[in-house]
Amino acid sequence: MTVALNSRFASLNDCSLLAEWNHQLIQDEGHSNPMTIEQLEERMRGWLASGEYQSVIFEAQNVSVAYALFRETNDEIYLRQFFVARHQRHTGIGSQAMRKLFTDFWSHNKRWTVSVLVKNIPAVAFWHAMGYADYALTLEITPNAKLPQGA
Repeated sequence: MTVALNSRFASLNDCSLLAEWNHQLIQDEGHSNPMTIEQLEERMRGWLASGEYQSVIFEAQNVSVAYALFRETNDEIYLRQFFVARHQRHTGIGSQAMRKLFTDFWSHNKRWTVSVLVKNIPAVAFWHAMGYADYALTLEITPNAKLPQGA
């Protein structure tokens, strides 16, 4: 079922909500970011105040249900964060929100990119369904990792 989804650019007044959702996103995707909600809010405030990033909040029936945080350059739109409230997942809100970004906010003359953790299988499937294709894989050795023999 499709609901009426409204969208608006986030303001500095939205930073506490965005930070809380960013914290949930970090948990949900299994990211190693150790930042607190307060630190995430400060970072979000800096990004939005400087214009380095823009954020769009999506609302259904006057309730905030999702957000996107992205940076635009001369040739690329990089989607850094995309989050749908946990109780709104699997309702079509995410797909609908992405379609709004594609049609109402983003230039079709630029490359659109998003990064996703490879272990986050549901997110990888979602991005493929949205039309994104695999481009690169970042590999890492974490601090204190056990190294192979002879390394």
